[in-house]
This record gives sequence, structure tokens and C-alpha cells, in this order.
Amino acid sequence: MTSEQRLGRIFVELADTLVDDFDVVDLLYLLCGRSVELLDADAAGLILADENGRLQVMASTSDEARFLELFVLQNDEGPCLDCYTSGQQVANVDLDEVSPQWPRFNSAAIAAGYCSTHALPLRSRGQVIGALNLFYSRRFKLSHDDIDVGQALCDIATLALFQERAIRSGEALAGQLQTALNSRVVIEQAKGILAASADVPLGAAFSLMRDYARRNRRHLHAVATDVTNRTLTVTDLHPAR
Repeated sequence: MTSEQRLGRIFVELADTLVDDFDVVDLLYLLCGRSVELLDADAAGLILADENGRLQVMASTSDEARFLELFVLQNDEGPCLDCYTSGQQVANVDLDEVSPQWPRFNSAAIAAGYCSTHALPLRSRGQVIGALNLFYSRRFKLSHDDIDVGQALCDIATLALFQERAIRSGEALAGQLQTALNSRVVIEQAKGILAASADVPLGAAFSLMRDYARRNRRHLHAVATDVTNRTLTVTDLHPAR
């Protein structure tokens, strides 16, 4: 598959989220995963503002990326926070060049094994609702074309969040995001239950739930709820042979 074909496939996949049965959490994890794949990153994390304007870690492709995003929010410093505040891209940050803006973030990112990072805003018509952070374990500069592609992925996800279903039903976007935040808590609990009961990594536990949800056309939150209620087990989640 050529890079152009892969790019087209990913854009179609993201556009497919614009359906009646919309799953916000699945979209955000999809954005992180496909951004890593398309831009050759090692990990990604995504923060969104809740209904009170507080930033929350909503999705990530690894525990290291999630912990680093939490560190950013707890210490109130980092390129993704600047990206969210300004609404501007913060790209090609070399973590070996300690920035006076983010000294604690630099140290934490290097300790997590990363050498460079890039932040892209989720924005629409001047309103910024979050930021996507890409992490690289090597020095890696994004070209202008790379940044454009990454921003386009973020723009599609943002449009999906703003899409007409919420407006038509009279719901505010913030309420939709709050529902997603509540879903994330249940999903994290379910991941822990599967990891402990089946001795699988947290990432594999999430993949099992997500794949099951997609095969059975169910929301990820509903599947995670069944796992926490013990009505779905790791055996149930595996595809039938």
C-alpha cells in the first residue's frame, strides 16, 4: 500500500465516525492510533476540555504517553498545554534542548524515553477544545506536509465532535465531552479487570474490548460496563474461531 493509499484509507476511516451511532471515545483513540501510524510516532496522547473548561487526558496509545500527559496537567507546563492555550501548533520540540518554558516536562519526557515531541490543536472557527501530542523516542522533525496531514486528522476529529447530531438534539458539545470523560473512567476500570483476570497487558485488554465493540456494533462504553459487571469475560471478547 502506497503512502497516498494509506492516507486515504485513514481519512475514510475517520470520516466513517460521522454516523448516527457516534462513539466519541472510540474516535479519540482512533485519532491517536492513526496519527502514530501515519506520522511514524512512537506514542500519542490527547487532552480535551470538560464542561467546566478543565483539561483531561482522554486517550493515549501507551501508558507512558498517558502518564506524561497527566504530568503536564498536574504541573501546568508542556508544549501540548501551550498548544491548547494558543490554538497554534507547537512542532519539532527537541527535548535534549532544555526549554526554559518546560523544564519539568523536558525531564519527565526524557525519563519516559522520548527525544522529541509535537503538539497539534483540536480547533474549529477559533474555538480550541483540546490538543494531540505526538512522542518520538528519537530526534524526529515533521515536515510542513507532515504537520498539515496531522492537523487535517485533528480537524476531522474536531468536526466529528461538533457534528450536527449534538446540535440537533440540543446537547452542548461540553456535555458530549463530559459523557466521554465518564466513559473513559469505566474503560480504564475494565482494562484493569481484564489485565488482572487474564494476565494480559493493559493495551491488549483495551484492544480486545474495542475489537469486540466494533464486531458487534456496540459502544465501547457499553462493552466496558459489561466487563466491569462481569457479564463479559476475556473469553467472550476473543473472536469466535
